[in-house]
Amino acid sequence: MDQLIDTARGDHVCRMIRASASDNQTVAFVSGNFNVVHPGHLRLLKFAAEQADILVVGVNADDTPGVTLAQEMRLDNVRSISLVHHVVRLETSASDFIVRLEPSVVVKGKEFEDRFNPEQKAVDAYGGRLIFSSGELRFASLSLLERDANIDLSTVRKPLEFPRRHGFEILGLKQLLGKLAGMRVAVIGDLIVDEYVTCDAVGMSQEDPTIVVTPLMTRSFVGGAGAVAAHAHGLGAEVNFFTLVGNDEAARFARDTLEEHGVACEHFVDETRPTTRKQRFRALNKTMLRVNHMRQHAAGSEIQRKMLGTVERALKACDLLLFSCFNYGCLPQDLVDAIADRARARGVMMAADSQVSSQTGDVSRFKGMTLLTPTEREARVALNDFTSGLAVISERLIKKARTESLVVTLGAEGVLVNAMIEGNQQSDRLPAFNPSPKDVSGAGDSLFMASSMALRAGADIWQAAYLGSLAAALQVSRVGNLPLTTRELITEIDDRRYSDE
Repeated sequence: MDQLIDTARGDHVCRMIRASASDNQTVAFVSGNFNVVHPGHLRLLKFAAEQADILVVGVNADDTPGVTLAQEMRLDNVRSISLVHHVVRLETSASDFIVRLEPSVVVKGKEFEDRFNPEQKAVDAYGGRLIFSSGELRFASLSLLERDANIDLSTVRKPLEFPRRHGFEILGLKQLLGKLAGMRVAVIGDLIVDEYVTCDAVGMSQEDPTIVVTPLMTRSFVGGAGAVAAHAHGLGAEVNFFTLVGNDEAARFARDTLEEHGVACEHFVDETRPTTRKQRFRALNKTMLRVNHMRQHAAGSEIQRKMLGTVERALKACDLLLFSCFNYGCLPQDLVDAIADRARARGVMMAADSQVSSQTGDVSRFKGMTLLTPTEREARVALNDFTSGLAVISERLIKKARTESLVVTLGAEGVLVNAMIEGNQQSDRLPAFNPSPKDVSGAGDSLFMASSMALRAGADIWQAAYLGSLAAALQVSRVGNLPLTTRELITEIDDRRYSDE
């Protein structure tokens, strides 16, 4: 069952909950402060969910003893737990709410069993049950829940020799970041909603060789080209984002989230497809399975016509145009060519990233860009060459795509930076700044965005690639494609951890 979030109060929310349950479904109720959702809470909620069909959680008011965070923030903490069906803001005591809701069972922690429990009188009044959690649960993965979302700079190491070779100071990148504020950036490409389902690894099935997990918490992020747009705004840009979505809840989530991030969104609805959604099931800090919900056919001609007209109007006040393509249908070749022609006519700088992953794609179809940032595989797919050395691959791709600069990302091996300078190709390599990533999703997006904006602000390709690598290192130090901020990058620049390359 999808988690329902109840923001109403009092008797009305009780009617909503009862209306959502069928005649034979039972309801369990748990209440608490929930300042931080820790393993004890999750054990209690898991136990409660096993006692009934529907789990309702009440979050105490701000004036309750022991509360340290605002109720809205605590509600958000509980809403992210997939075990919970309804979350309720309590205005009075839990006992008062129990009398109105009349849940089949009320669950409290084992430590309350020998104490006075005011809930007992409430459940006795209508024939309910008050039971106490046994606490017999493991949840080895729960210690990672909070750590996953936090940035960890301890694993980032900045190389010193590269900036020395190219004549710039690492601390000077802070001045470059200042130039990004107010830049007018247009992003067009495939939107993705990324869902991370954190699970407890129960063990192996006794019937067949299958790993068994229990989902504990689901977190959703805007990914794909939407993440590029959010990252750009995080570094101070004024961002217009153009994309293709389905008519569904994922599209509404993405729209609302991007608006919260300060991104102006133009979503073109295609009734023939869902909004692209990727679910990642994780346990013990590892992704075990990814499920993709998508269609990959090209947008219809009428949608393409509307997109072209809208983007063309936006180009009148645009400093930088970013194509972020995942080959899911948002950027057919005719539309790319038409937009690029109009941007070129207005003198708007363009950059492109085209990810192929397990799909097909050709980054070289984005002609005349200032910057391309493919992976090694994407570069080789574009040339249908899987045997030549990287130097040859880079040279051929620069010529085929007629690009000024090319940064080939190599995963754990870093990046290969290539540029045409006075008619000659020059290359250099940057190692990976973060050899211990938590989640590599979004690394390419952040590198692409930061490097492109740096070039537009007047940096050379060496400075731009370095700043992009810093952005990628910061991004992979946490789980989820959260928007970067200028402050986070400055903190990373000021950090004194360096590598010897």
